[in-house]
Amino acid sequence: MTVFASVRSEIADFVGAFVTVYVIVIIAWVVLSFIFSMGLRVPYTRWSNAVMDFLRDTASPWLNLFRRLPLRIGPLDLTPIVAIIALQLLGSILVAAIDPA
Repeated sequence: MTVFASVRSEIADFVGAFVTVYVIVIIAWVVLSFIFSMGLRVPYTRWSNAVMDFLRDTASPWLNLFRRLPLRIGPLDLTPIVAIIALQLLGSILVAAIDPA
């Protein structure tokens, strides 16, 4: 195994891990926003606001790409599901392109 093959494999592993973490961030944002929309809000604390701000600022750019599409069915928003599927497909294509082995 050459050095370049090893580097390609490590980069592909990093991209795969990045996609997985980003999917987890999107799911966490959806769950917390659903909980907060039901009125189960924690009293003001710095750490909860910091976590929510981080999740919103991280997940929103990707989700906003899909918010333009008509993915709302009544009160149900399918945007996160479509965004996660697109992210998984794009990530797998990118990983396969980086490390075809």
